[in-house]
Amino acid sequence: MEELLKQAEKVAEEAEVFAVSRSETDAVFETNRLKQVVTRETSGKALRLIKKGRIGFSASNRVDGAKELVNMALEMAPFGAEAKFEFPSLEAYTKVEVYDHKIEKVTAEQMVELGQSLIDRIRAHSPEIICQGGVSRNTISVEILNSRGGHATYKKSVFSLSVEGVLIRGTDMLFVGDSESSCRPISDINTVAAHTIEQLERAKEIAPSPEGRLPVIFTPLGVASTLMMPIAMGINGKTVLQGASPLGHRKGEQVFDRRLTIRDDPLMQYRPASRFCDDEGVPSQRTLLIEKGVVANFIYDLQTAALAGTKSTGNGSRSLASLPTPSLSAVVIEEGDTSFEDMVADIKDGLVVEELMGAIMGNVLGGDFSGNVLLGYRVKDGKLAGRVKDTMVSGNIYEALKDVAAIGNKARWVGGMVLTPHIYCPRLAVSAKK
Repeated sequence: MEELLKQAEKVAEEAEVFAVSRSETDAVFETNRLKQVVTRETSGKALRLIKKGRIGFSASNRVDGAKELVNMALEMAPFGAEAKFEFPSLEAYTKVEVYDHKIEKVTAEQMVELGQSLIDRIRAHSPEIICQGGVSRNTISVEILNSRGGHATYKKSVFSLSVEGVLIRGTDMLFVGDSESSCRPISDINTVAAHTIEQLERAKEIAPSPEGRLPVIFTPLGVASTLMMPIAMGINGKTVLQGASPLGHRKGEQVFDRRLTIRDDPLMQYRPASRFCDDEGVPSQRTLLIEKGVVANFIYDLQTAALAGTKSTGNGSRSLASLPTPSLSAVVIEEGDTSFEDMVADIKDGLVVEELMGAIMGNVLGGDFSGNVLLGYRVKDGKLAGRVKDTMVSGNIYEALKDVAAIGNKARWVGGMVLTPHIYCPRLAVSAKK
């Protein structure tokens, strides 16, 4: 990396080298049994330089080839965007634990046993179910070096456990599933198994779908898969800069319900989305996005922050083959004071939504969503009455979250990226196929 940086510094005003190496082992399951165990190792380097005020970029997974990387970046620079930023100098970083050496001691045999025991537990409840899923173990090493003396390096471990099941009875298909991830090894299948079996229990009976503008409770999975994308796009500094965000001119305004507070928090220990710096070497920070319903901040990388006349929030994210762009890390929606049971008891007729299929249809930037209920339950007279079929839910998240009925008092992680409770929306459009 040092040699590559030296060569780039000779021909450019500024330069940065970004290197990533990854070791990954996956135990993959299909039709209730092990399909394969795959191990992959990848590594590569990316070079970003500034030549005559413009950004040049190149990337390669070759061990050598420093000269070629520099030449490719130089060739791209005349066509690159005008650089409005400076690379960060050497920083003092907050310590964030994201690596556990025990993860590398987990054998492939143990991973297979873990995945199979999860499937067996679910099939003990519903023998006819067909499951697929996986157990994954990753170690990732990241190093960033730039011409202003900036230098950051860290190692991260990620362990994941997931299952998806389909229960087919005649023409009826029921989809269930859950997942869990951590920077530490996972040896307990109980959480994932319990949530999946809970879905199966709630879906035992099929209930006729309600119609009209009705109350809808989104489970944590429903919140993460349906409501988060429009918000993530709305608070993205790049979208704001382009004038496409409906929140762009509303910073400091009350847009959402006062009970809603959302922050980006990459400083939590042992979370897969945590890190002490972003992919540009900028120190990570907790950033309030929505504070008691008020639009508090947007997220930025170095370039978009400079264009907006502000500072990076440490949200620069990239793959090896792409330039940085603003991206959320670990999103936390603060808990409210209402239990899921009390939410259900409050509804005379409505829905609980686990997941919508095609929820991002419509004007996503404007906050619109619409999708078929892949898994959801009818609520009748304060009780869960069974699974709904051929049902669609649609609405606008800015309207739906402007006046929520309640926010749950128990949050859970979804996909290792979002920590969220249930959210109870008082009125959304629900329709059924005749």
